Amino acid sequence: MTSLSGVVLAAADHTEVTPVAADGVFSLLWLAVAIPALSAALLLVSGRALDRVGHLIGTLAPIVSFVIGLLAFIALLGRDASERAVTDELWTWIQIGDFDVSMSVYYDQLAALFVLLITGVGSLIHLYSIGYMAHDERRRRFFAFLNLFVAAMLTLVLAGDYLVLFLGWEGVGLASYLLIGFWQHKNSAAVAAKKAFIVNRVGDMGMALAIMLMFAQLGTTDIHAVGESVQSVSSGVATALGLLLLLAACGKSAQVPLQSWLLDAMEGPTPVSALIHAATMVTAGVYLIVRSSAIYDLSESARTAVMIVGAVTLLFGAWIGCAKDDIKKALAGSTMSQIGYMILAAGLGPAGYAFAIFHLLTHGFFKANMFLGAGSVMHAMDDDVDMRHYGALRKALPITFVTFAAGYLAIIGFPPFAGFFSKDHIIEAAFGTNLWAGLAALVGAGVTAFYMTRLMIMTYFGDKRWREDVHPHESPLVMTIPLMVLGVLSFIGGALIFNDWIVDWLEPVTGEEHHELAVPAIVLTLIILATVAVGVAVAYLLFARNPIPDTAPQQVSVLTRAGRADLYGDAFNEAVFMRPGQYLTRSLVYVDGRGVDGSVQGAAELVGDGARGLRRLQTGFVRQYAAEIFGGALIVVLALLAVTLA
Repeated sequence: MTSLSGVVLAAADHTEVTPVAADGVFSLLWLAVAIPALSAALLLVSGRALDRVGHLIGTLAPIVSFVIGLLAFIALLGRDASERAVTDELWTWIQIGDFDVSMSVYYDQLAALFVLLITGVGSLIHLYSIGYMAHDERRRRFFAFLNLFVAAMLTLVLAGDYLVLFLGWEGVGLASYLLIGFWQHKNSAAVAAKKAFIVNRVGDMGMALAIMLMFAQLGTTDIHAVGESVQSVSSGVATALGLLLLLAACGKSAQVPLQSWLLDAMEGPTPVSALIHAATMVTAGVYLIVRSSAIYDLSESARTAVMIVGAVTLLFGAWIGCAKDDIKKALAGSTMSQIGYMILAAGLGPAGYAFAIFHLLTHGFFKANMFLGAGSVMHAMDDDVDMRHYGALRKALPITFVTFAAGYLAIIGFPPFAGFFSKDHIIEAAFGTNLWAGLAALVGAGVTAFYMTRLMIMTYFGDKRWREDVHPHESPLVMTIPLMVLGVLSFIGGALIFNDWIVDWLEPVTGEEHHELAVPAIVLTLIILATVAVGVAVAYLLFARNPIPDTAPQQVSVLTRAGRADLYGDAFNEAVFMRPGQYLTRSLVYVDGRGVDGSVQGAAELVGDGARGLRRLQTGFVRQYAAEIFGGALIVVLALLAVTLA
């Protein structure tokens, strides 16, 4: 077992692959972004004229983008590793002196996987939404916002410049604000959208400062050029860049301490939750860190910070997931936790980058599957989200149950489902690099098994606890077909690791480093499976063998109360940031009102009083003016005499 410092690369060890000019299908990749963007614009400006077909246009757009991405991926497979980084400069966006930013596409092995995930899973979510939003009067606008989300995320992952990436980054923030607050007639939805927007702006400050620092130190913000030239900067600058980018990642990927927006974001329609949690927003932070691997390879401190943030978040998210009765919020807690696994893996450097992306892909499959499955359950239960009102739904919703079960087995790491392979490799890499990181990942696996088993039992097993007027029924095919596809992907997604395919595929981008384990890998795998089995068994004993109360018990442990309160994240933010901020602004207002404004007004009044005094001298009488002139001249003469005689 090695320490983290032992795996930090020397600056010279990181090599950047020189991109080649785009040709063939690669020169059409900009269309993958443009089509959903144009679709969003068309649906927004068309008014009610496209109400009948807006959802079809909105669904067709990401499907076309997926076809383009698939063709490009196939073309990339046919190339040598040294020619798999492709760039296509579309036009010059900014040119001021030496500062030159091109609106360019940068497509390589990492971008290719993200394009397929965003457009593939995104298309399934669009298809599902046709049924889920069938009765919503604003369905056309909903699909416009979904298209905008996809276009912004594709801009982010295909950007050849950090400034263009930032454009997509902000577009994702705008789209999430619009979608989380889509049902704006609900005050809770409006507040949740505003909260997500504001918290993400805190993270965005890190991104903006990092880009400024890049330009100040390197003279460029081009991603490839930064990767090449960053090796000439000091470790302090590399650490500063790494920490600023980590702050940005914490905002978008809901990592501690900027995680508070994620659970509230469940106020949006369920397909939005699936899109945010599986294919777009929360994955952006992981992408940013892995894309910036050249920077992190230079700073042990920055990578350690990334690893700690990931480890803490995966445990916090799992803890929150254990305490929630709202099915969507339980899944949201699990997203925090699983993204924590990815961030932790990214903090391991070349030993973990590829596994972070591997888990991101499998998580995209099974988390989209489970969120859409939760939407199907809510559709059947008249939008009731409380799992205490469910029970025995496996017979009423057989397709939803089977597909959801595939996602459940994948997320707890049951072999041979997808999550087993991706999570197992992260835990192995963590133990191979740092004991504490390994223990955190192992404990997280056990807790994940516990709360996900609890969710399954409360929803699909046990006695019926339905409300009297609820008559659950299976969802229509337009909703269950995406569930079936995602259920299959949740099962077979782990095949990406066979013969180390994904590791070899990403190696030119992320590098590769094998770790040494203190015990054989098979022993560690058995320990992980035993930990998962313990989590399942504890949940079974607590929830399958005892009746589920209709309302949440109030006499619970401190840990449960903390989990229900999201570990007091909002209370912490209010006490540490909001209240002091309010006091600071009130103090500034007081100083401004009484100090600055008072001084200015006092000076003005003083001048006014002087003017009013002088005005009394303006009487209009000539004799008075002559006397005043004479008096003044006499004073001057007397003063001159005094000076002369002195």
